[in-house]
Order: sequence, then C-alpha cells, then structure tokens
Amino acid sequence: MENFENEIKKLLFETGATIFGVADIQQIKKDFKIKKNVLNRINRAVCIGVRLSDAIIDEIDDHPTLAYYHHYRRINNLLDDICLKLTNFIQREGFYAYPVAASLIADWHRQKACVSHKHIAVQAGLGWIGRNNLLVTEEFGCKVRFASVLTDMPLGPAEPLKKDCGLCEACIDVCPAGAIKMEQEEFDHIKCFEKLKEFRKKGYVGQYICGICLKVCKPQKIEKR
Repeated sequence: MENFENEIKKLLFETGATIFGVADIQQIKKDFKIKKNVLNRINRAVCIGVRLSDAIIDEIDDHPTLAYYHHYRRINNLLDDICLKLTNFIQREGFYAYPVAASLIADWHRQKACVSHKHIAVQAGLGWIGRNNLLVTEEFGCKVRFASVLTDMPLGPAEPLKKDCGLCEACIDVCPAGAIKMEQEEFDHIKCFEKLKEFRKKGYVGQYICGICLKVCKPQKIEKR
C-alpha cells in the first residue's frame, strides 16, 4: 500500500497537481450519481487539486474576466488529464478506477455535480466547505480546482480537518448576489445562479462562473469563533 501511495504522489506532482489526498468515501458515495454496479466496487477516492493563478484572480473586480474564464477551463482540462494518467496507473496495477471530470455538473441551477469533489476533498483532509459553498484549503483558500478518481485500490485514507471559517466574513461582504450567509447551510444557490446567468448574459464569460469571493479568501488570517 505504501508503495502505491508513493508512486501516486510522484505521478500526480510530476503531471501538475498542487495538492492531493485520499478519502474514504463509504459514507458519502450514496449521493454520487453513478450506477450502483460501479459504486458497489469502490470505497476510496483520490482527490486532486490544482492551484489557480493569484494574478488572474487578483484581476477580478465586480465580475469574472475573460482571462479567468480561459484559465478556469485550462485548469479543468489539466485536472482531467491528470485523472486519466492516474486511472491508467491504477488499472495497470490491477485495480478499478473511475475518473470524475473537474466540471461534471448534473444540475447547474442548484450547483450539483454528479460527484461532489468538495465533499471528497473534505474527507481527504484537504480543507472544509466555506460559507461561500466552496472548498477552502488552509494554504490557498478557495483558489484551487479539484477532480477525483474513484477506486478500489487499498489506499490509506486521511482524516478530515476539524476547521471552519471561524469569524471571517470576507466573502459575505463581496458577494454580488448576496448569496453568502454566516451559516454555510444557508448559502442561497438560487441567488448565486441568477448572478452567474447575469454575468453570462452580459457577455463577460461563456460559462457559469464568478470568482469574486476567491479573491478575498485568506484562511491564514481566520479568527476562531
């Protein structure tokens, strides 16, 4: 098992990953929109993150930019390529692997994916779900995109972090939709999506993205509750 983990670490960092973790998904896989014959065979997920460019995020003001739009798409493509390489490695070793694309959305309106990378990332100890409904990492805040590979390879899972956004309200203050609340569970998906549709209709970008709250997310400065 340790040999597998060392080889995976080498492969992921050589192909462009910034962070990764292994998650035990037995308690969350029931929510995945994947056929049962596949789900029944898997109990682990390798969650892979690639850091976004600070400079491109810093350029975002009151709406997403074209530079962010293209950067977002390229990061997603890179993640998908990394997942395919990891899938090939796992299968060569005789195990089952199901790569999940970085953006495989089942319901844009409610921002629901076929598989939740952020919930896998939580289980993999990579961060927590912030008030803005995004995965927050300790080092990079929300400036990370994720993808995952589901597998039956016997990998040792990480422990989830026991952290949250503390008293930080930075993303609440800048959200142009007013969708972010103090309690993460009260995040307003509908308000968020309406604003994304507005950005797209105005021609800022060709996809439902924003990025405004990413700019202010600085977990290193979080005050505890």
